[in-house]
Amino acid sequence: MKITGVICEYNPFHMGHAYQLAQARELCGEDTAVVCVMSGDFVQRGEPAIVGKHARAEMAVLGGADIVFELPLPWAIGSAERFASGGVALLEAVGADFISFGCECPDTERLLALATAARSEEVSLRIRHELGSGVSYAAARERALKRAVGDEALLLREPNNILAVEYLKAMLAAGSKMVPLAVPRFGARHDGAPSLGVAGASEIRRLLLEGGDPSEYMPPEAFAVLKRETDAGRAPVSVRGLETAVMYALRTLPMDAFQRLPDGSEGLWMRFERFSRTEPTLEAVLDKVKTKRYAHARLRRMAMAALLGVTADTQKGEPPYLRLLAANEKGREALKLIKRRASKPIITKPASGNNLPPEDRRIFRLDTLAVNIYSLAYTDPAQRRGGQDWETSPIML
Repeated sequence: MKITGVICEYNPFHMGHAYQLAQARELCGEDTAVVCVMSGDFVQRGEPAIVGKHARAEMAVLGGADIVFELPLPWAIGSAERFASGGVALLEAVGADFISFGCECPDTERLLALATAARSEEVSLRIRHELGSGVSYAAARERALKRAVGDEALLLREPNNILAVEYLKAMLAAGSKMVPLAVPRFGARHDGAPSLGVAGASEIRRLLLEGGDPSEYMPPEAFAVLKRETDAGRAPVSVRGLETAVMYALRTLPMDAFQRLPDGSEGLWMRFERFSRTEPTLEAVLDKVKTKRYAHARLRRMAMAALLGVTADTQKGEPPYLRLLAANEKGREALKLIKRRASKPIITKPASGNNLPPEDRRIFRLDTLAVNIYSLAYTDPAQRRGGQDWETSPIML
């Protein structure tokens, strides 16, 4: 049995995701087990997921995946580079033969050339030079790469291409033998309007938060899970439901803790500390802190890190374990193979997290704390009990 890995968020799972999984299976053969590494209850854009991790993992397995493991919190809310490196490390740990990703440019060779150039010392130095002029990191990277590879650098104006290049960079750094399989994205553009009957996750979240019906954009099985969670008062979850908690965390965070936040270098943490004490809302804080150099997503991730106890130190190295969220029958067969060759411990029961070494247990407890905080944003107050992550076993379909 071969293993094809996918790094994902499924926030929520939609038709485009189902298409990618189907394409990956077609490319690799029916004997392939599709193993997903998925963000937990908080995602890379610096927000809570629209619905909880176990429900999203269930959607994935119903929609074409065989196994879903959780990407631990510090990497799930990290920069694109950290998100990608964490996901690649876990796919390496399960012994994946392939890695599949959706992107606007399905030409793997072009993306690999970009990734190779981006890792060069020349480009790294040029990026630092460009950053000195006050431009954003994205602009600095594009300018630096354009000097190295010409207009190929413009591929990084598309968000899924950016992640694809980050996956390839992480694979190059690890000396990975996984075979990359690029699947062309179709339908709606990232953060764009529906197209060809496909809506992106951002549009579906907008519909949900405005009381709309996204059922036409989701596989029926995935929508049924979402409806179940919505009817139970556990969705939709948004940052608005956590705003008071975030503001409390920011206003009470000691100065030395601001210094330890991820991506707070170049004095950014000082701007955060200053405006967190005075501005009335989270959006007002972010607007005050923002300059043309820093993307809103980076600032939102810093705010979530303050709330969730994530520091720059916890984002170092690789995710230390594989936590199972969901699997189907084929996934259970693949899990037997993975257990024999995995290079990291596999957690199938929450209590097993207590058996990890102290530093790894610290990461696991961040994951469980995140669930406690996430549940505070459930729409039904009766559902906001603490300790739910310790009570939830993997979903076996």
